[in-house]
Amino acid sequence: MRGVSRWVLVVVLTGLWAFGAMATGDPSAGHPATSAQASAGPQQSAGDSLRTADFAGETASPDAAEVANWVVRSADNSNLPFIVIDKVHARVYVFNADGRLRGATPALMGLAIGDHTVPGIGQRKLSSIKPEERTTPAGRFMASLDRDIHGVEVLWVDYDSALSLHRVVPGTPKERRAQRLASSSAADKRITFGCINVPVRFYEQVVSPAFKGTYGVVYVLPETRPARDMFGIQAVLTPVRASTNETAAALR
Repeated sequence: MRGVSRWVLVVVLTGLWAFGAMATGDPSAGHPATSAQASAGPQQSAGDSLRTADFAGETASPDAAEVANWVVRSADNSNLPFIVIDKVHARVYVFNADGRLRGATPALMGLAIGDHTVPGIGQRKLSSIKPEERTTPAGRFMASLDRDIHGVEVLWVDYDSALSLHRVVPGTPKERRAQRLASSSAADKRITFGCINVPVRFYEQVVSPAFKGTYGVVYVLPETRPARDMFGIQAVLTPVRASTNETAAALR
């Protein structure tokens, strides 16, 4: 999993992303592709300031809507597919490069509350990771599809810390991951070591096709500070209107 080919891919993607960022005036240009970044993005035109993400009638929290709208208006995703992960409400929103929603779903998140990454956690055995260390870190990440140590495709969000978005795994019987994923309670979905678990069909029909042959940006919303502070959002953006339409229900 951590062979030469993986690092070659990261180097190539980092170079491509940095070149595109410099061409658009992105102040985060030159940072590693696997690192969390807070970026104001390229400058907007008057028309761009009126654009919003298309949630296709899907329910979204004000924070998730604000970040998605900001991504579209600022072109912070550099014309790449992007994902907004709302840890507080345990939901994942996958967008095309133009801001149109591909799908949304409930998801399992890290057991512990927190927006940080424990140093060196990506090199540790799962059995050594304490419950309070099992956070899903917040931030802006460059992500791409690759294989895990078992040869299974996952979306690597932050390779160095072993943070990925993948199909829900069975886990231990007492974890009841499948039942937690189906629960209406966001609190029930805090169970993983930090990775984001989504329904199998959602991963295969939404996530994998969106990132096939490319890479993209994943925005993990913080839960200990305002999202606009983390991502450098200056203006108040109009939230989307709530809806009872649940894309994930049709994909289970």
